[in-house]
Amino acid sequence: MPELQANPVTLGRFGGTSPANGRSANAGGNGRLLLMALCAVLALTWIVARSDLYTSASKLGYMLGVVGGTMMLLLFVYPLRKRVRILHSWGPTKHWFALHMLLGILGPVLILLHSTYRVGSINAGVALTCMLLVAGSGVVGRFIYTRIHHGLYGERARLRDLHTQLGLHSRELEPVLRAAPTVAETLKAFEMLVLRQRGGMLFGAWRFATLSLRVGWVCRRCARDLDIAYSQLAAEQHWRAQEIERRFAAGQALIEAYAASVQRVAQFVTYERLFSWWHVLHVPLVYMLVLSAVAHVIAVHIY
Repeated sequence: MPELQANPVTLGRFGGTSPANGRSANAGGNGRLLLMALCAVLALTWIVARSDLYTSASKLGYMLGVVGGTMMLLLFVYPLRKRVRILHSWGPTKHWFALHMLLGILGPVLILLHSTYRVGSINAGVALTCMLLVAGSGVVGRFIYTRIHHGLYGERARLRDLHTQLGLHSRELEPVLRAAPTVAETLKAFEMLVLRQRGGMLFGAWRFATLSLRVGWVCRRCARDLDIAYSQLAAEQHWRAQEIERRFAAGQALIEAYAASVQRVAQFVTYERLFSWWHVLHVPLVYMLVLSAVAHVIAVHIY
């Protein structure tokens, strides 16, 4: 467990947060925005598909299926690029990955529009179910991926690097802890509880599943104690209202960044294991999707 040491150069007079804190906040915010955008797109496709403007067998519905199916096939270019040496020089990997994710969203959306959210035959139902499983698996994989990499396109993280980052957060937080000793006690107890390895598999699973709730509770409690401490300091040092608000906002941001860093360290090994299991599950689902899609296309053109 890293010791909390003073680092006045980093924070100064509680005037701001470090770049690492900003990246963490942006990553979480981007994930929420992406989820909200995905839900909005699905709602829009439902409205359009159920409006009876076209059918799956119409020219428009057929073209939606062709374009969506082609996008799903192009998803294989990304894993092919990673395995075929001659393709390694064809642009940065992050651009290919971004294209892979874009196709993984647009393809299923067009297929859903093509199906009009209706299942007309058994082979169509199987193909649609496989596609939804693969698309859902991709969303889950993207979520896990960001937990064990530095950002969406960053390098694979290492546990020791996360411990180093946790130490940096603790030093940035030291000025806040000197002003609010109760916050220091709460965070220290939280870190010891979370990072201590004890209990069996069920206890570990419960701790992993509820850690986000624990982080939220700790941050709220620390924010309350910080507000009390800063109110007392404001009365003693005659701070203005804007000064109180600025210091409180900066201190709260550092507390949240530190708690998030503790959470990432505690969950890192589990996310690594989940990511390896995800690979084992995702690949067979992709093969099932290809076989069912081929069978659906053949059945459509024969019958």
